[in-house]
Amino acid sequence: MLNVVILGFGNIGSNLCNALHKTQQVSVIQVFNRNLIDLPDSLKSIPFTSDISEIKEADIYIIAIPDDAIADFSATLPFNDRLVVHTSGSVPMQALDGKNKQGVFYPLQTFTKNNLVDFSEIPVCIEAEEETDLKLLRALGEHISKHVTVVSSEERKTLHLAAVFVNNFVNHMYYISEDILKESNLDFELLKPLIAETANKIKRLSPKQAHTGPAKRNDVKTIENHLHLLKDSPYKNVYQYLTEAIQNTYGKKL
Repeated sequence: MLNVVILGFGNIGSNLCNALHKTQQVSVIQVFNRNLIDLPDSLKSIPFTSDISEIKEADIYIIAIPDDAIADFSATLPFNDRLVVHTSGSVPMQALDGKNKQGVFYPLQTFTKNNLVDFSEIPVCIEAEEETDLKLLRALGEHISKHVTVVSSEERKTLHLAAVFVNNFVNHMYYISEDILKESNLDFELLKPLIAETANKIKRLSPKQAHTGPAKRNDVKTIENHLHLLKDSPYKNVYQYLTEAIQNTYGKKL
């Protein structure tokens, strides 16, 4: 049985706590959060504290807090020589205070606090200084996920960059589309089947194989019509830039 303490109960911390608590091989023995919170009913059996001096002894401590707070927070932990990991995609392992053994336990997924996800298909990227700690993190990951991979801090930075493109930037495109539709009193729900099929195609095809649309076809008339519709829109530059990027990729230009 692995004893784990979750340090932080935001988007990642709450999802990770829920996934680990469901396993038979892991015991979440405590949740720490600086602010007092009420754990959901399914996690009420887990002891909670907001007092850093009351943190229990565990096999693994998982810091699940905002990236820019990880280094300073790790330095305040009131113990030494224990395995402390963070869950960030962009923060190097060495940002953790050296008084404890350092590691990373990075679930590659987007998380929302009140929307629990199925961890079994989520890639978990791990890193540690010592081989024994790496084996411990691999065991922890394999209790909740079918995809556990050793990824260095440098590799993880690149992975996180790519993740921003496929998640955050794509989601902003959804926002732009919704805003454009609102101007014409059209419902964003009309686009959801298209969004779903676009994502589903990537399971079968490479992004390059799956690509369609006026920029790839060099459909000049349609592109000009779109730009006319966007003539007074702040999104016109976005459309033009992405159209040019697609044309450069497929060797077709206006």
